[in-house]
Amino acid sequence: MVLIATGSEVSAIVAAAKLLADEGIAVRVVSFPSWKIFEEQTAEYKASVLPAGVPKLAVEAGATLGWWKYVGLDGDVIGLDRFGASAPGPIVLEKLGFGAANIAARAKKLVK
Repeated sequence: MVLIATGSEVSAIVAAAKLLADEGIAVRVVSFPSWKIFEEQTAEYKASVLPAGVPKLAVEAGATLGWWKYVGLDGDVIGLDRFGASAPGPIVLEKLGFGAANIAARAKKLVK
């Protein structure tokens, strides 16, 4: 299983990875700060970071647009394709599905 995030979501995927590891699920955490720089890399490098045949879940506290290229048709994206909400940061992120427990639950659905 590969969990991918770009910025503020990285801490949430790290926490989710710990929950999954506690259940015996192997997880790779990928901090993905720049699509542009990633695209400039060799095919071999890209395949080493996001290996084929491994389920992938991207977490983006913004639009999901563009992430499907990296997670594939069998992957998933947790994102927000609408306007957000108003509340203190940690509360709104949890309510919108960006908490570690929800990320881990969505990841488990991808693991066969």
